[in-house]
Amino acid sequence: MDNIQFSRHRRLRTTESMRSLVRETHLQKTDLIYPIFVVEGEQIKKEVPSMPGVYHVSLDYLTEEMNELVTLGVRSVIVFGVPAHKDEKGTQAYCETGIVQKAIRQIKEDVPALTVIADTCLCQYTDHGHCGIVQDGEILNDESLELLTETAVSQAKAGADIIAPSNMMDGFVAAIRKGLDDAGFKNTPIMSYAVKYASSFYGPFRDAAHSSPQFGDRRAYQMDPANRLEAIREAQSDVEEGADFLIVKPGLSYLDIMREVKDRFNSPVVAYNVSGEYSMIKAAAQNGWVNEQEIVLEKLTSMKRAGADLIITYFAKDVAQWLSE
Repeated sequence: MDNIQFSRHRRLRTTESMRSLVRETHLQKTDLIYPIFVVEGEQIKKEVPSMPGVYHVSLDYLTEEMNELVTLGVRSVIVFGVPAHKDEKGTQAYCETGIVQKAIRQIKEDVPALTVIADTCLCQYTDHGHCGIVQDGEILNDESLELLTETAVSQAKAGADIIAPSNMMDGFVAAIRKGLDDAGFKNTPIMSYAVKYASSFYGPFRDAAHSSPQFGDRRAYQMDPANRLEAIREAQSDVEEGADFLIVKPGLSYLDIMREVKDRFNSPVVAYNVSGEYSMIKAAAQNGWVNEQEIVLEKLTSMKRAGADLIITYFAKDVAQWLSE
């Protein structure tokens, strides 16, 4: 062995303190954004069947949930609404007394320490479950922009700190940016779902948001999972139209895309650790097949390593507690 020359990389791995000292990627509580599903009614805290540990909550339980986040050190929440009434134009999405608007006002009044992000889409509010206006089976792009803009402005008026449009209509960032500016919300940022694939990992979310399409699917406006360059074109358009953050969704299966988006653009990148990724780990952990804490922390760290500045994740409460421990 005396004549063999090689590098001793293991010197920097010998102890936990040494590994911590040279760790390149760090996951922090402030990186986490927690999704919450708010429903009409009272005394409702009902677990989503396909998402153990995730609940539908009514407004009378909402403040308690938000205070728990602050106590754990999670400082951001993204609000999804499940309305009592749906129609073909999703009018509850942009109604002043819509469930999301009521939830935003309550959070901002009761728990002002939280940054409140409003998901801006129509699919939870339309009776057909699509992200825009439907005519003769076609999802109309430009006509949908008008309602999406109205939704974004109503959410900003309710007090949303950030608007997060998720519909994937062409021009949605430009339309919403103009609408916000014209309504006096020039300082309200847009967290665009810039790169959103037509993924099979969304199944449990549609159970939670009651947003499954009643006909067809969303492949006409969400991206083909096989495409890489298309993601760059989508992100480029959103940056040029005024997006302040760029979301890549889903996160785990698209780490390569996340890295490219981070390398090409100066905007903060947000990974969405989606419902299917969450539920698979929960199911495996409940069966004793994986160590939930270790696999979740490894997965979220991989998203940070791939370029994510922030992570939307249903594991936010658990991760915050694990990081404290």
